[in-house]
Amino acid sequence: MTVDRKFGTRRTQAGSALLIAIFALLLISVVGIALLLSTGTDTALAGNYRTSTTAYYAAVAGLEEARGRLLFNNPNFLNRANAYPGLFGPRGAPTFGLTNVLYILNPAGGEIVDPTDGTSPYADADYATEFGWPLSGANVQTTLSSFLLPGSPLPGPAYKWVRISPATEQSLGLHVGGGAIYDSIHPLYYNGTGLTPIPSGSSTQALEVAALAVLPGGSKKLLQYVVVTPSLASPAVGLNGFPSALTIAGTNVSFQGPSNSFFKINGQDQISLTGCPGSNTYVDAVGYTGDQPGDSSQANILAGATPPSSYTGAPFLPGPPPGPSTQSIGDVSPALPPNWQTVSGLDSIVQNITNNADVVIAGPADGNDISSKAAPSVSGQYAGPNPTPSPLPMTIVVNGDLDLNGWHHTGNGLLLVTGTLKFDPDASWEGVVLVIGKGEFVSTRGGDGGIDGELFIAQTRDRFSGDLLSTLGSALFSQTGGGHSGRGINYSSCLVQAAQSILPYKVLSFREIPQTN
Repeated sequence: MTVDRKFGTRRTQAGSALLIAIFALLLISVVGIALLLSTGTDTALAGNYRTSTTAYYAAVAGLEEARGRLLFNNPNFLNRANAYPGLFGPRGAPTFGLTNVLYILNPAGGEIVDPTDGTSPYADADYATEFGWPLSGANVQTTLSSFLLPGSPLPGPAYKWVRISPATEQSLGLHVGGGAIYDSIHPLYYNGTGLTPIPSGSSTQALEVAALAVLPGGSKKLLQYVVVTPSLASPAVGLNGFPSALTIAGTNVSFQGPSNSFFKINGQDQISLTGCPGSNTYVDAVGYTGDQPGDSSQANILAGATPPSSYTGAPFLPGPPPGPSTQSIGDVSPALPPNWQTVSGLDSIVQNITNNADVVIAGPADGNDISSKAAPSVSGQYAGPNPTPSPLPMTIVVNGDLDLNGWHHTGNGLLLVTGTLKFDPDASWEGVVLVIGKGEFVSTRGGDGGIDGELFIAQTRDRFSGDLLSTLGSALFSQTGGGHSGRGINYSSCLVQAAQSILPYKVLSFREIPQTN
């Protein structure tokens, strides 16, 4: 009997082991299935993220290509050879009309990209939402192709199109000029500190740049920049028309004229250009900023600026336009922007101009360096009054001394010299000459050249160590040789404007526009 009971117990235990094995197998299967599902989900998420990121960067590539090609000095500038005269002004400044639209297209091999076709998978359906009228009512310009096309030696960006159009309150959903509703009829402008619907002489137009990227799998991204470019005349940068043909900033400045009637400084705005008739107004012939007790700037200039009839312009005291014998010497500190009257402000201006210059030359340099490294801005010897600068105005910086003796050419644009500028009277410059650093301008002979535009001189650095000064030093102007034909320095607001560089477009805002399909 005892044997029979043990045998029954063993049979019961054998069945429970099978159940445990089956349960363990089920548990392992469940865990395995969960791991497979998790892996598949992670893979799908990673794939979605990868395609979304690829589309994102493809759209960014389109935005950056357009932003770069808006630059006047880009070899692939959008308005190269004046292809769109209604969209761009001098040196590439944007002048888009309210309904102007310019597209850059980037089709893959064999496909057609037409953002104006509402049935196309690449249709620009967002334009009507932003601006309040359909794309069919816009003035769509002849489209351009992406610079890096598929099949070129370099792989092109994967975006489909980039749209460039004027920004408005309506398109941005942004109030900048007050009012209860978004303004849809006035393009926005950038005045150096913010957007405004009212343009001014120192503002530039704000542009909206949108890029659509569509990947083969259907992933889409529509990104948007609002871009602006301050000119050197904007308040953010500081260079506008000076209140004198020759401005010498600092204390106890030195001035030495040739004491003959051949050399002249004329503050009358007298030189016109195509598209710029000139203002026919007057500024001081020579302006200074030091007017504190003990400062000898005024006395030094008055003593050196002889005969008085060679220095004409605005009257020394308020009144009617001066007569031909009025000596026009004045304190221009009230009219000169504050950042042009301090060491820190001027040093910041020098750095800003240098960072955005067309050409930067290490000094000591001479006329051969200007001719070879800034050739597009150089023409032959000055040939008469009222010039039209056919060469390309450029921003040229010489870090150090520049000796133009023996250089009998005409330069166009903005010239910044941080050392001593030795100017040959047979040389000419059409635009703006800045001598900021050592603050020394020296000319020792007579000639037929001169400066048409403006000349500004300031000492911000020690002439031996090169260290920044705590306050502006004693800038020097020395013209001991008289001209042969009555030339010298002639104020011209048109040439100043022509010399202004367009700085790189900066991004004011960036956003992604949601896509529903």
